[in-house]
Amino acid sequence: METSFLIVPGYTNSGPEHWQSYIERKYSNVSRVVQDDWNTPDKETWVACLDAFIKQTPGNIVLVGHSCGAVAVAQWASLYSEQRVKAAVLVAPADVDSATALEEIRQQRPLPAQRIAFPTLLICSDNDEHLSLDKAHTLAAAWGSEITVISKAGHMNTAAGYGEWIAGEEMIENFTGEKLIESRATLCN
Repeated sequence: METSFLIVPGYTNSGPEHWQSYIERKYSNVSRVVQDDWNTPDKETWVACLDAFIKQTPGNIVLVGHSCGAVAVAQWASLYSEQRVKAAVLVAPADVDSATALEEIRQQRPLPAQRIAFPTLLICSDNDEHLSLDKAHTLAAAWGSEITVISKAGHMNTAAGYGEWIAGEEMIENFTGEKLIESRATLCN
């Protein structure tokens, strides 16, 4: 059975040059969770939307969240259980609990402290303005996540230079043991 990868973008969505968008365009077994309001990461609304996408996605699922999207994945996992979700890769989860968090993302509080029931990989940077390295280690310990720290990677978004991210694709495949399947258009180019 083919595994589906669900991309879970964060606050303001992932634009066309973001690594999540590259992955979505490049692979046939990747789709995007689409929130009704990308500028209002309301915890209950975003988690309910993620749950609806999970329920309508066939087969086994790997979740790939970035920033507030990674937070939504952790929050979903603290409330729901779905046997078909096999793993999650949480890239640069935003510290919405921080006193310095953007006002717009504070409504996503609080960050869950429960262990996540499926394998998770937390990928972070040592200079992310939205997640301190200490907080990343605290979250990884609480969630039971493996952690990978990338030096000087910022928030791992377009502004930090993270467009097409081959190393990220490899980390996703290596951690989950599942293959991203190239679309026909990519194979013919």
